[in-house]
Amino acid sequence: MATKFWIFDLDNTLHNATPHIFPHINRSMTAYLQQHLQLDEAEANKLRMHYWRRYGATLSGLMRHHGTDPSHFLWHTHQFPVLAQMVLHEPRLRHVLKALPGRKVVFSNAPKHYAHEVLKLLRVDNLFDDVMTVERTRYHPKPDSYGFMHLMKRHSVNASQCVMVEDSLENLCAAKKLGMRTVWVNVGNKNSPYVDVKIRDVMRLPRMLHQLGK
Repeated sequence: MATKFWIFDLDNTLHNATPHIFPHINRSMTAYLQQHLQLDEAEANKLRMHYWRRYGATLSGLMRHHGTDPSHFLWHTHQFPVLAQMVLHEPRLRHVLKALPGRKVVFSNAPKHYAHEVLKLLRVDNLFDDVMTVERTRYHPKPDSYGFMHLMKRHSVNASQCVMVEDSLENLCAAKKLGMRTVWVNVGNKNSPYVDVKIRDVMRLPRMLHQLGK
């Protein structure tokens, strides 16, 4: 297979963030909105969800409508006193990633301090050539095309060389429109014209290489 450049999302792609990490982040974001926008819990939670649905990230709505400092927001909403107990580690993940031909990077909407710590806990941090977090997109998170373009320029690759592996269909749509091949990590029955391959989890990726073309 001639694929040279794998782009992996982090949360709910390389590990399962649904049981422990996402609920914690959601609570932290709601609390942040309560404190800094003087909202009650119900109002804060509703606004958090509204911005997430409208812009793809709560942070984008806060920056656009409230002038929120992104670094302050991300630091305070991504604190995990017991992160090692919250990250669900798949022992074979390292073996699976090493079996994929080509260079590999992580591209996440998460902040740098969190992404690097999770990758260390997953024991795969040294398998990636780069970890592109939201700070490096100038706080234009996926599905905004800015981060994709910056990543390709930084690594001197074009979209046809790239395979995006991601759980978010919106982010895969953005990647596909740029000309990337796409792998959707999803357990449902839904399909999409923006998806080349769908897998239940990233552990199944090596056996699907033939479906991504030569």
